[in-house]
Amino acid sequence: MEILVKDNYEQMSVAAAKLVARTLNAKPNAVLGLATGATPLGLYRELVRMHKDEGLDFSQVTTFNLDEYVGLTRNHPQSYHYFMHENFFKHVNIPKQNIYIPSGTTDNYAAFCQWYEQRIHECGGIDLQLLGIGSDGHIAFNEPASSLGSRTRIKTLARTTIQDNARFFDTLDQVPIYAITMGVGTILEARKILLLANGRPKAAAVAAAVEGPVTCMVTASALQLHRDVLFVVDREAAGQLKMLDYYQWIQEKMVDAP
Repeated sequence: MEILVKDNYEQMSVAAAKLVARTLNAKPNAVLGLATGATPLGLYRELVRMHKDEGLDFSQVTTFNLDEYVGLTRNHPQSYHYFMHENFFKHVNIPKQNIYIPSGTTDNYAAFCQWYEQRIHECGGIDLQLLGIGSDGHIAFNEPASSLGSRTRIKTLARTTIQDNARFFDTLDQVPIYAITMGVGTILEARKILLLANGRPKAAAVAAAVEGPVTCMVTASALQLHRDVLFVVDREAAGQLKMLDYYQWIQEKMVDAP
């Protein structure tokens, strides 16, 4: 696990976008795992800029999103289908048939989850998985106490997650209680993982994930078991890391640091 600390959100987003671009330049038909939420917005904006201004090509890329709210249609303003299309997909040249997002309105969730896992396998697995982190240390919608070997499935959201996401809805009651999500085990099968975190409210979660014990109570801590994980965080999100000086020392010695 490596930690890359940037001074602010903008620098963090640009650094992460460079890493994604590096993946695409090395493998134009890469399979990307994508995340939603406020944190990756800057990353998506920078990738869109790189596509328009620098010719970054997505024409051979395949994408799989981490999750979706159960009960929200594709056109619902708070669905992750809508989020991804408005903030990323409609601005770049990923073929529509190469875009996969969990369905929040399928008639058979068990069958869909099995199909989603199989489709990832058929596409060769995920080359680079993007992640955010919840204030309680969860990744995707794998809430505390989720199995670290879990696969794509429906999860009941924790009260803290519902409260954190309420800012995107008119009222707390409108926030869905269930979501369909990739499991921790699914995420860990990605070849490389890139986690983004910004702001002081994420500092405790970042510290627990990086330096705490591996535990189902902080599902992001399972990333310690992966051989190729990079946390890209701003200085506030890095604020509770006990070994911050060491991580920065390593960063200074990285010849090709973004």
